[in-house]
Amino acid sequence: MLYNHVVLLLGTNVGDKKKNIENAHVALYSVGLLIENHTIVLENQPVEFTSENLFFNQIIEAKTSLSPIELLKKIKKIEQDMGRKYAKPLDGEIYTDRLIDIDILYYNRINYVSKDLVIPHPRAFTRKFVLDLLSML
Repeated sequence: MLYNHVVLLLGTNVGDKKKNIENAHVALYSVGLLIENHTIVLENQPVEFTSENLFFNQIIEAKTSLSPIELLKKIKKIEQDMGRKYAKPLDGEIYTDRLIDIDILYYNRINYVSKDLVIPHPRAFTRKFVLDLLSML
């Protein structure tokens, strides 16, 4: 079987954040991702929105036989199944608190653009915590 190398960013800032990260690992494994490596969990301030809740973020490296779009669909289903709610951001802000967020940073180091997905992730590399986490791989 041919496997693709993916790098994912996990984030959570509500509920039991440690458990949310653990549950995301289990859910990703259950849809066929073979997690090969992961960083420590970093705690950091929210980016591009106002919240009292600090984030837990982690990067994982994994192998998958899923295509980029299949992977995105599985990720969105995991987020929904874990209880992620999409709320309207405050005026002038982009994001809101979230139970789990899973972003595809890399997929075989290819450039991929569709109406639903852009890889590499277009904003991730402007965020210090992402660069810090990537440096740990």
